[in-house]
Amino acid sequence: MTKHFTQTLLGTDPVIAEALENERNRQQEQIELIASENIVSRSVLDALGHEVVNKTLEGYPGNRFHGGGCFVDVMEQMAIDRARKLFGCTYVNVQPHSGSQANLAVFYLLLQPGDKVLSLDLAAGGHLSHGLKANLSGRWFDAHHYGVDPLSEQIDYDKLEQQALELRPKLIIAGGSAYPREIDFKRMRQIADRVEAWFHVDMAHIAGLVAGGVHPSPFPHADIVTCTTTKTLRGPRGGLILTNREEWFKKLDSAVFPGVQGSIHTQVIAAKAVCLGEALSEDFRRYAVQVRSNASRLAAVLGERGLRIVSGGTDTHLVLVDLSPKGITGKQAETVLEKAGITANKNAIPNDSPRPPEWVGLRLGAGAATTRGMKEREFGLLGEMIADLVEAEAGGKSGAVVERCKTLVSKLCAEFPVYRP
Repeated sequence: MTKHFTQTLLGTDPVIAEALENERNRQQEQIELIASENIVSRSVLDALGHEVVNKTLEGYPGNRFHGGGCFVDVMEQMAIDRARKLFGCTYVNVQPHSGSQANLAVFYLLLQPGDKVLSLDLAAGGHLSHGLKANLSGRWFDAHHYGVDPLSEQIDYDKLEQQALELRPKLIIAGGSAYPREIDFKRMRQIADRVEAWFHVDMAHIAGLVAGGVHPSPFPHADIVTCTTTKTLRGPRGGLILTNREEWFKKLDSAVFPGVQGSIHTQVIAAKAVCLGEALSEDFRRYAVQVRSNASRLAAVLGERGLRIVSGGTDTHLVLVDLSPKGITGKQAETVLEKAGITANKNAIPNDSPRPPEWVGLRLGAGAATTRGMKEREFGLLGEMIADLVEAEAGGKSGAVVERCKTLVSKLCAEFPVYRP
């Protein structure tokens, strides 16, 4: 065994060690409002950094293509059992490396290349893995998209039904990455039944809210459900596939492996089991309630300060702001917020430009800051700071405002550390 094998990262690769330390400090010193991010527990970190990462396995518990998998079998079965209990379903596949690969496995199971898919438009809050032309899902399948009502900026189910009747898609998808309102799963099931389509719900962003009982569950309405274990579920990076259709159980196993993936990420399977166990707790249910309350508070304060909130509010963890009345882009807002220590991201809004640099939306999420312990008071302060920074950027004089907000952010970060001592 060579000497470097037992040395610390600082001793073998100081460049990466320094970058990791800087990232740790960044997370402590900035307030994370990117809606697709959260903060995992120490227990999840322990699982992700465990020696189980050395183990290669293909197949499923009790039926592997490699020996030595008995302990990983325990971890994977525990993740499956916990997810079943958490979401009230009979089948769960915990192996997808991401939400996008979970979605690809669904396409692999249900569709043939060229089949029609109907999903939420990207500018209305959809996701690229639901048929965007730049994505494999949009290249191999005939993807069409429904939008939102121009006035309410919420899904127009009557128009969606009319569109489905004209297209006769084989698959209808609900869910996305920037839709801040509850989705009427029952109505969408009825539309899918009318056109004899499968109904797939991608609950990546709201999985934790569903688990916490503060958002309607896609079951029993959906044929199949996918999600990530990050975002509001507060776990490691990875995906899940869930269904109650028994005739698909074995086919879904094959769709994931060997259909779209090879060996599993054993350390992530362990971490998924941990986060799913955490999500079954009463503490997590309180967290989910707080996330929704904090997001509502943030939206209310921003609205009171004259920022236009897309759809007029939020039912989830997510707030989408239209910056066009202020004359700045989402990228400009993202940049000035980061200077003050607040991390957010530009985003498309309904009827936005197809070019990302020209997007006028700003996407904000309550998940990570709520994990730090922040509540309505702190989200009110964040709303005031965001409004001040946007107005200052629009006026071309953000310097002094950035410094003032940076000081306030530092105080909040010190009061609510990421990992308490």
